Amino acid sequence: MNPMLRNVLAAILGYVVMALVLFATFSVLWMVLGPAGSFEPGSWDVSSTWIVGSIVLGFLAALAGGAACGRVQADRRGLFILMGLVVILGIVAALPEAAEVAAARPDDVSMTDAMSNAAQPAWIMWLNPLIGVVGAWLGAGRGGRGAGATPAPASPSTEA
Repeated sequence: MNPMLRNVLAAILGYVVMALVLFATFSVLWMVLGPAGSFEPGSWDVSSTWIVGSIVLGFLAALAGGAACGRVQADRRGLFILMGLVVILGIVAALPEAAEVAAARPDDVSMTDAMSNAAQPAWIMWLNPLIGVVGAWLGAGRGGRGAGATPAPASPSTEA
């Protein structure tokens, strides 16, 4: 397979793994915390507990995505493509958008309503791409194809 195509596919795989891990782990975090632990009282502003959890889970997802990319990539360029995707899509997600101000949060909230109405602080939105890049870098460095330095060839004087 063409090395560039392999690198692009590895980066896409890494990003899909990140998204799947995020969805699964954030679903578990939501089930554990519920609305009362995920939001500030009566507000759509996420709680400090949710913020800390999202940082940890985002990093773990990036590690998994980087590891998946590292196993499939032809060389380090696959990881760089993945990191580029993380930065570009992270910046697009962090850009402010004109959003309607949601009414006061009811006590009983579905996960779908929480996903569409949650208000994250702007700084966490800008931190997410950095977390993703660092996590992917470290995840790909765990023995993936092309992840480490190429060993130097043996010198003629050391061969028997």
